[in-house]
Amino acid sequence: MSKKLVVITGASSGFGKALAIEFSKSGYPLLLLARRIDKMEELKLPNTICKKVDVTNSDQFENAVREAEAIYGKTDLLINNAGIMLLGDLTTQNPQEWKRMLDVNIMGVMNGMKIVISDMKERASGTIINISSMAGVMPFGNHAAYCASKYGVRGLTQTVRMELSPYNVRVIVAEPGAVSTELLEHTTNQSIKDNYYKWKQQVGAINITADDVAKSIKFVYELPQSVLIREFIISDTKQDA
Repeated sequence: MSKKLVVITGASSGFGKALAIEFSKSGYPLLLLARRIDKMEELKLPNTICKKVDVTNSDQFENAVREAEAIYGKTDLLINNAGIMLLGDLTTQNPQEWKRMLDVNIMGVMNGMKIVISDMKERASGTIINISSMAGVMPFGNHAAYCASKYGVRGLTQTVRMELSPYNVRVIVAEPGAVSTELLEHTTNQSIKDNYYKWKQQVGAINITADDVAKSIKFVYELPQSVLIREFIISDTKQDA
């Protein structure tokens, strides 16, 4: 049986890039979305469409999905991976950084979900996987606004899961811990970045990779449609918090 369309946002680096490679290995047709189209095209994956898309632009996002669906059929899996992490103390952090995180990390996810939900309900099949974070289930210092966005993703996922379960549509949230990706580079406070890297070295929580996370997400997706792992936290074994 031919593989169905997988849509991955934030596919130019980190988890998104690893997910693209992992799903492509198994022959899935892909729509890869990110702002850096050159990074996605460098992967040279077969049966793959790469589009420069800002997930906060709902029209741009939907147009890309519909174009891919016209070629590969309806989206069977949407992975809302695009996100930014701007760490800071709430009392001193620029509120524009709060807004940027909320726009990308929450509004971007909602935009993606809205695009595919109607078709999935009609087909009584489909899966949405939202990439949150351990910072979406527990607090961390200098993560206030980021935690707000990721706790939001968890609540959003739980609510839509409840609404779509009667339609046999799966809605899942993945919550990775510390993994070496480009995500921290978004943070503008150098002292916070330095301390974060120092913490990772101290606890040794640097062995888990984006590939490990991608393989776990693919495993969860490839379970039968009647089997739903509602959410899962994945971290380095040595990460103690």
